[in-house]
Amino acid sequence: RGLRGRLVPATVPLARTKAEVFDDLVLDTVETLERRFAKELAGVEFAVEDVPPELNVYDSDVLEDGEVPLARLLPGRPGRQEVPPRIVLYRRPLESRAMDREDLADLVHDVIIEQVANLLGVDPDELA
Repeated sequence: RGLRGRLVPATVPLARTKAEVFDDLVLDTVETLERRFAKELAGVEFAVEDVPPELNVYDSDVLEDGEVPLARLLPGRPGRQEVPPRIVLYRRPLESRAMDREDLADLVHDVIIEQVANLLGVDPDELA
């Protein structure tokens, strides 16, 4: 009948999916930024999607590598139906560009820094 259940306990790192590991990398960078720039990032949402939506043309709010979107900044809309600013990272394109987990962590960090810098209108070096 085959094995049933987990092969390793949930507390062991092998039990973490690629998506969970990626989410942790995003959360690490976001938490570090929020500690330093709490006021500026108040209300900013960070999200992860597996792949970018299929659009014919991407606006300047999309960070691309060649023709492949890596992240998108949705600046938000003030007013009656307020929509908060949102930064969306695309997991699979970022994972495919990384050689290993450490490289992925650096890439995720750099992409988030660039998108936050665009949102705040500052140079990315000021945030790093």
